[in-house]
Amino acid sequence: MTVSIPLPQRPIEDLPGHWLLARLGKRVLRPGGREMTDALLTAARVPGADVVELAPGLGRTAALILEAGPRSYTGVDEDPDAVLSTRANISGRGTVREAPAAETGLEDASADLVVGEAMLTMQSPRGKDAIVAEAARVLRTGGRYAVHELAIEPDTLDDEQKTEIRKALARSIKVNARPLTTHEWTALFEKHGFRVETVRHTDMALLEAKRNLDDEGVRGVLTIVINLLRNPGARKRVLEMRSVFRRYRDNMSAIALVAVKQ
Repeated sequence: MTVSIPLPQRPIEDLPGHWLLARLGKRVLRPGGREMTDALLTAARVPGADVVELAPGLGRTAALILEAGPRSYTGVDEDPDAVLSTRANISGRGTVREAPAAETGLEDASADLVVGEAMLTMQSPRGKDAIVAEAARVLRTGGRYAVHELAIEPDTLDDEQKTEIRKALARSIKVNARPLTTHEWTALFEKHGFRVETVRHTDMALLEAKRNLDDEGVRGVLTIVINLLRNPGARKRVLEMRSVFRRYRDNMSAIALVAVKQ
């Protein structure tokens, strides 16, 4: 069971989209929802592994990882609020350190599995390279890097269309999102010595009713709706985000990818 702690009290208009949704009561903040996270962790083979999670956020996935029986769990997040939240949710069953994902401070070849969800998408090309390189450094040979991110479709989309989608996302979620096509995600991992083992896609339906009922349950959805009704500023921002997601629904999907260090 997850534990609630106070969330960042920044102005609604400046709050990054994931923290805004969390403040409203949303617990599952990944583009493919809980079902995609479950599939990712199954493919990543968590039981018995030394696991490092990059940017665990609220600690929701950390709790799922621990339920699967790893040998050890280490979370790494540079946001102090996220560190507090994850520590609360793992209840002493692992460690969480405050550090950037690209400079974890962990020992070379100390992990069997690195997990990251909805965080590489938010990085610049240089940032993506630095984080994937850090994951490769931390992993043992044969270790897995499992990610759940946002993808642009199809692979043949031209640069102008990609830029339009990325700018619209950045304006709505207040984070400089830079999702990649499936081909580009695969190339990024191969560049750093990984072999892509599995790739899954599902709809990016983060703010759609059915996905929220599946992820949050009736009580959770009611909590979110009540909070939206009470806060016009938050409601305006969530509607803007949903409008962008719907406008580009044919060109965006959630992607879950597991890559093996060669």
